[in-house]
Amino acid sequence: MALAAIPADLDAVVARALAEDIGSGDVTARLVPAQQTAQAFVIAREAAVICGRPWVDAVFRSLDASIEIKWLVDEASSVIADQRLFELRGPARALLTGERSALNFLQTLSGTATAVRHYVDAITGTGAAIVDTRKTLPGLRTAQKYAVVCGGGVNHRIGLYDGILIKENHIAAAGGIRQAIANARALQAGVPLMTEAENLEEARAALEADVDLLLVDDFALPELSEAVRLTRAHRGRGGKTLIEYSGGTSLDNVRALAETGVDRISIGAITKHVRAVDLSMRFAT
Repeated sequence: MALAAIPADLDAVVARALAEDIGSGDVTARLVPAQQTAQAFVIAREAAVICGRPWVDAVFRSLDASIEIKWLVDEASSVIADQRLFELRGPARALLTGERSALNFLQTLSGTATAVRHYVDAITGTGAAIVDTRKTLPGLRTAQKYAVVCGGGVNHRIGLYDGILIKENHIAAAGGIRQAIANARALQAGVPLMTEAENLEEARAALEADVDLLLVDDFALPELSEAVRLTRAHRGRGGKTLIEYSGGTSLDNVRALAETGVDRISIGAITKHVRAVDLSMRFAT
């Protein structure tokens, strides 16, 4: 799988994680003599897609630059239960201090990437893409967006600044979908213009305006198929609008949704309902 660019805020995120864990100092690590060195390794206790190597590297690099890390698996690779992921060598105190923060990043981002890969595999051959949302863990937005790409998914807008997405509350506040789209166009913001539709009438209005993306929310399959037909007809007339489905997607129904011909399926659960991958670090004896 292709990898996303390393987020610019990686070092700052790692610094915050270490600060909240270490505080005024790791008193437990002082049980070990300051001069003692050690070797350790980390294993996956279950099958997963591994994601988060740059965060692990940054954790240990921040604590002691002399720590040696030998990765045994590639980023975005699939591993099996009990597979060794990487090995460490360096000052024992630094290894102990960094263990929890490093594993927190790796287990969370691997959990995100693994969930995405399940959905991507479920729709193989349909032509649809799995897309994330802004429903991310606070402080880990860019990290989870990176993990989505590692899992084979596609990033939606990163935040409120790089795309206009007109949703039901914007439509209500503006007095209707056509007025909301007109207001958005008047901004001349230079970012993609996307709008949500809760029924076919709103979908037709969005297509008439040739928005960049039509997001149909919680449509039943017959309505979704009709929205796809309308979108394809619109593109056949020279329009540019892509169609995305959102709402109530699970591994049980994602393929049926993809087979309607939608371009994208956005799933908030891949980043907000994260189940961390079970990992374990052990000191070599």
